[in-house]
Amino acid sequence: MDRLEELKNKYANVLTEVKKQNVSLSHLHVQDNKLFMQGAAPNEDAKNAVWNAIKAVDPSYSDLTCDLTIDSSLPAPAAAASAQSGRKYTVKAGDTLSKISQEFYGNANQYMKIAQANGIENPNLIKVGQELEIPA
Repeated sequence: MDRLEELKNKYANVLTEVKKQNVSLSHLHVQDNKLFMQGAAPNEDAKNAVWNAIKAVDPSYSDLTCDLTIDSSLPAPAAAASAQSGRKYTVKAGDTLSKISQEFYGNANQYMKIAQANGIENPNLIKVGQELEIPA
């Protein structure tokens, strides 16, 4: 696996948050053996949400350079989805999406609902400490 794919996989939750927050990336590449992300967020809250996602993956972010500015002409992210459900869950050791689905819905087969709500492409890849939105 090349370095770009390796870093994109590591920071997959950050890239999901970038999309969710309507952040426009002008650059996403490897520079000096680090993932280099540059772009604009529609507001300070969106920018902070991306930074919180970065720190959740790796508090030192030693293999990432992120340069985000504010561009108020970008559309603000829709807050309706998180306000609608209001339920969050932090992944613990031994958790699977099926197990979490069973806990919230009483049906382990509803795991894709959680995966889709969180932009998780591979439902088998969740990480301890990851915060998930649990849709209604």
